[in-house]
Amino acid sequence: MEDLHFRKRQRCTSKQESMMMVSSPCKEDKLGMDNGKYVRYTPEQVEALERLYHDCPKPSSVRRQQLIRECPILSNIEPKQIKVWFQNRRCREKQRKEASRLQAVNRKLTAMNKLLMEENDRLQKQVSHLVYENSYFRQQTQNTTRATTDTSCESVVTSGQHHLTPQHPPRDASPAGLLSIAEETLTEFLSKATGTAVEWVQMPGMKPGPDSIGIIAISHGCTGVASRACGLVGLEPTRVAEILKDWSSWFRDCRAVDTLNVLSTANNGTIELLYMQLYAPTTLAPARDFWLLRYTSPLEDGSLVICERSLNNTQNGPSMPPVPHFVRAEMLPSGYLIRPCEGGGSVIHIVDHVNLEPWSVPEVLRPLYESSTLLAQRTTLAAYSHLRQISQEISQPTVTSWGRRPAALRALGQRMSRGFNEAVNGFADEGWSVTESDGVDDVTVFVNLAPAKVMGVNQLYAAHGLPVVSNAVLCAKASMLLQDVGPAMLMRFLREYRSEWADSSIDAYSAASVKAGPTSLPMARSGTFGSQVILPLAHTLEHEEFMEVIKLENIGHYQDNMMMPGDIFFLQLCNGVDENAIGTSAELVFAPIDASFTDDAPLLPSGFRIIPINNGLSQNPTRDLASTLEVGPPRNQTHTDHVGPTKSVMTIAFQFAFEIHLQENIAAMARQYVRSIISSVQRVALALSPSPFGSRGLQGTLGSPEAHTLTRWICQSYSCFLGDELFKIIDERSESVLKALWNHSDAITCCSLKTLPVFTFANQAGLDMLETTLVSLQDVALEKIFDDNGRKNVFSELPQIMQQGYACLPGGVCLSSMGRPVSYERVAAWKVLNDDDAPHCIAFMFINWSFV
Repeated sequence: MEDLHFRKRQRCTSKQESMMMVSSPCKEDKLGMDNGKYVRYTPEQVEALERLYHDCPKPSSVRRQQLIRECPILSNIEPKQIKVWFQNRRCREKQRKEASRLQAVNRKLTAMNKLLMEENDRLQKQVSHLVYENSYFRQQTQNTTRATTDTSCESVVTSGQHHLTPQHPPRDASPAGLLSIAEETLTEFLSKATGTAVEWVQMPGMKPGPDSIGIIAISHGCTGVASRACGLVGLEPTRVAEILKDWSSWFRDCRAVDTLNVLSTANNGTIELLYMQLYAPTTLAPARDFWLLRYTSPLEDGSLVICERSLNNTQNGPSMPPVPHFVRAEMLPSGYLIRPCEGGGSVIHIVDHVNLEPWSVPEVLRPLYESSTLLAQRTTLAAYSHLRQISQEISQPTVTSWGRRPAALRALGQRMSRGFNEAVNGFADEGWSVTESDGVDDVTVFVNLAPAKVMGVNQLYAAHGLPVVSNAVLCAKASMLLQDVGPAMLMRFLREYRSEWADSSIDAYSAASVKAGPTSLPMARSGTFGSQVILPLAHTLEHEEFMEVIKLENIGHYQDNMMMPGDIFFLQLCNGVDENAIGTSAELVFAPIDASFTDDAPLLPSGFRIIPINNGLSQNPTRDLASTLEVGPPRNQTHTDHVGPTKSVMTIAFQFAFEIHLQENIAAMARQYVRSIISSVQRVALALSPSPFGSRGLQGTLGSPEAHTLTRWICQSYSCFLGDELFKIIDERSESVLKALWNHSDAITCCSLKTLPVFTFANQAGLDMLETTLVSLQDVALEKIFDDNGRKNVFSELPQIMQQGYACLPGGVCLSSMGRPVSYERVAAWKVLNDDDAPHCIAFMFINWSFV
């Protein structure tokens, strides 16, 4: 019975639905339907609607009515029906784009799966090889232990070692000899790219997974240093090969590549003889050069290989004499394996394997030339990131990254980096010569009396009827060793707090050199630094590099005979400021410009470069392969805490255009300026140390006896005047108390007892709230962070605080040093007494604060 009733109800329901379907055409008759029948659009009507759709995918009702008036062929269609057509058209477009995106993602996932399976097979082979080697050496050890003094065992071992040593037969410089070297290079390169010729280990902080940019590995236990990367790029193999062979377009350390000879091979390949020069990264080491053979060859499976190696005497290939001021380095078989990907794009394997001759640099710098991690960051990842950047620009030209002129902005970034490298190296063949020292060797000054860059400036000004600005360029440079501070943290401070290290008179001098030329040395009369405004211009795909314009506002007046602009502008290139990025080195390079700046305007870049020189590695987030599948802006990621390297080398180089008769004065000014920057950087690096509570922490601040004493005074005064403990103390040791205060969740700050109080101390939460550092804290006045109401409340309570010892202020809003509003629930203020019960400062605790 229940089943019978259920079937009756189901039939009734179906009957009701049928009645609704029958009646619906009558309702839709008002929307352009005739007696329940669909009115089909004619081709002319569809064409007219499509034209409007491409101009305006979502037209207003007025625009739809206008369309009907303008197109008589649409007069028989109701405006509401046209609205429905546009809704359906947008829906179809969205579905088409989504289907296209999913197809592209599916193709990439298929290629990625294949790549990961190949990588897994390679790792399995490496494991098997290591297991075999382990058993072999264990057997050899047992045999050696059992052996007596019989020398036959030694003979057998020696014979086996001799058999395993690769031997290169003599070669000549003929095409056949070069082809023999090329084929051998190809074989060795492929064994590194896809095999176990090198024991690859995963690069710290990276592994395959949903957020990676590729599979990155570094070498372990091989001759020289090597790195390897493989991943997906949305470019065809021939385009990838064209980009990678042009070293100067993507490798910032490349000074020049000369092709001395080109030979064609029978398999449609080419053999090239190259001479390449690399810039030295610091002023403390000579530059490197390479004498190379490059072999480009297609493979039977449709892949394309570009492999390179150094030519040396052991191979009897063509020789290249040594070049003065360069150390001849060796490139072991390296290169690129580019395989076409089904559905478009390429799978690329990159291998870099070099011996940079570390014996030629001071011992403290040798880790720079012995680190496969740095090689991966500065060379291997640079090539891969450049390919991904170009692929993104081609596939999504509307996505903002390097802007609407990506090629021009990339070229501008290359010029900035190249100009800074030229200043750091000071090659004689470019006209640089060293000046006499003033007796102190910390800063070196080079002069270029006829540089092409200055000639370009003069020609530019002469074309506009302006006087010649200068006829020489001076560069003051130095390198220094940093302890216990990460490059990213220090570089971010230098970028955001220019007033902490820069001299406004020097900035004015640089701007005057660009504007109209200096007539005398800059001497500040009544000027101030003014405020810095960072104007974003462009950034790379992974946001690891930024190009921006720096505007220094309200620079004060200087000597009357200097033609000074009211505001000063710098073009700035910055990378390595993200502590969680893959690379650990950092650069901040800037050049003065004026309002009429063009892409081909001459530049005099100056700035900083920081490179870690130890094996300390940051705990980077996991970056995996599947992040290359997504398009659009990068997603926010959760980062782990950063563990900065213990040692870094910083290189500083500043360039000045000047008139030749001012050389001595400009040289003295430049030396003093760079020395003042060194002093400021040392002070900032000390304050930014990541271990504020250790014996090597912020000496004179958190790690000093004064800091422990101040902490004790703050806690005792709080307990005395407010009748409670500031926080529960588990460990009575002063270091633990200081650490508890430093990590307190509420923002605790101390102000001086001056007429206009300024901040003298803050815990970590206080520094975060004020958006400043311990070094810059004294530049923040108490009155500047409050609005009128908050300022009135605070200063009206100061007498009560000094008399009664404490006060409670209502909640409100204040401003950080960067101008961001901060809300807080309430403020507790109390008088801090020293050991003699005399007032030392006033402490403020902002409770439950947050950025608005």
